[in-house]
Amino acid sequence: MALPRGGLIRFGRRASAEATEPGSAELLNALPVAMLAVDPAGAIADANIAGETLLNLAHAAVLGRPLRMLIGSASDLLTRDTPCAAYDVELVLPDGRRQRVDLMGAPLAERPGWMVVTIHPHAPAHLVARSGSRVGGGLSAVGAAAMLAHEIKNPLSGIRGAAQLLEASTEEGSAALTRLIRDEVDRVAALIDRMEGFTDTRPLTMTAQNIHAVLDRAREVALRGFASGRQIREVYDPSLPAVLGHHDSLIQILINLMKNAAEASTGPITLRTAYRHGVSLRRANGNGRRQLPIEVCVIDEGPGAPAGIADHLFDPFVTSKRSGGGLGLALVDKHVADHGGIVEYAREGVPPRTVFRLLLPRAADPA
Repeated sequence: MALPRGGLIRFGRRASAEATEPGSAELLNALPVAMLAVDPAGAIADANIAGETLLNLAHAAVLGRPLRMLIGSASDLLTRDTPCAAYDVELVLPDGRRQRVDLMGAPLAERPGWMVVTIHPHAPAHLVARSGSRVGGGLSAVGAAAMLAHEIKNPLSGIRGAAQLLEASTEEGSAALTRLIRDEVDRVAALIDRMEGFTDTRPLTMTAQNIHAVLDRAREVALRGFASGRQIREVYDPSLPAVLGHHDSLIQILINLMKNAAEASTGPITLRTAYRHGVSLRRANGNGRRQLPIEVCVIDEGPGAPAGIADHLFDPFVTSKRSGGGLGLALVDKHVADHGGIVEYAREGVPPRTVFRLLLPRAADPA
């Protein structure tokens, strides 16, 4: 593919409406690999969409910045006069994230001093992602759970009623035992009620939602309850379009994640939103891919999940908390799956912080 002669190198931001076949700018922007054009002064002359996504910066914010400012001292590994490659390099990105990558640079023969840099990220060492698709045997398990929950609640109701009758007709010492029976029955019933949240397979009514309004509501609930007196920071992209979602389910997802963060650490909780180009998920029916550009993160400064359960965080009844039931994150996974989205767990930054990242679909633009 020949780069344009004369003037600046431009990957381009949009295709010409008159083009009958894709041009070089379209192809470069479609690449999933981050690509940066660096001028003789060491400044960025252009970046493709994958480059913007990796750096977490808008196109205008990338242009003109020194390469070293964007990727740290790793830029010293690149040479301008010969092709070069550096493998398993740690980059320090503009927002403080550290990312292990393979870094490659190539000079432009007809442009002395110019080079093109490509960055190939490694998968994070502590990343657990769930798309939450539940088909086949998963649906059979859901049906079995629904039937089991119904059958268990019937005898529990009878046991509770009998305990109440005994409590009214026995002395104080025995009444304490019957109260214990009643309280334990109530606890088991509450657990079954939570389990029944997994058995509702009805499709959600999805509409355009202002994700920041949803976050504000969930934040208010948290501050009035389990996060009372805690600092909850907001780092929002105010230009985000509407998300396609179910209002109450989105609030429940965020409350569960913030409750998890509040229990993991006494430090501040950070809520962050961003727009991610190029993130998509293959549809369950195999008919194309679903774009998931809306990112919402709930971040805490706790130690993260123990190594033994990190890969199973979203499975029911998996927890490191003595008083936990292990259903909060499983319900998050279920609700995110109902939205056709992805939920990720990762350890990121220096020092490492726990990040739960939601990737959700954008609502269709109005006609």
